Amino acid sequence: MQITTFKSGDVTVAVLDGRLDTATAAEAEQQLLGLLQEGAVVADLEGVRYMSSAGLRLLLKAAKLGKGKGVKFSVCASQPAVREVFEISGFNKIITAFGTRAEALAGS
Repeated sequence: MQITTFKSGDVTVAVLDGRLDTATAAEAEQQLLGLLQEGAVVADLEGVRYMSSAGLRLLLKAAKLGKGKGVKFSVCASQPAVREVFEISGFNKIITAFGTRAEALAGS
């Protein structure tokens, strides 16, 4: 898992690339939760081809941390397989998800 970040106004965009699973979730968690300490975060999932329950747990933890701190956290650009996991698990009702990065930045 590789995470590249950049700022867009007050929002940090974290572009995730690779598998988000048990082997990669801990490192990704450390980075995403650290970014949330600084403000709003959009997690761009376009490069995530596979997400296990460990990845879902990480995103849920980030969403809860953001909510607790009053900081927005959202995801965008999920691949169809990842979007399906979101929908089946009901995470799409918990975590704000946008179709594109532009939509996410406009909604942040």
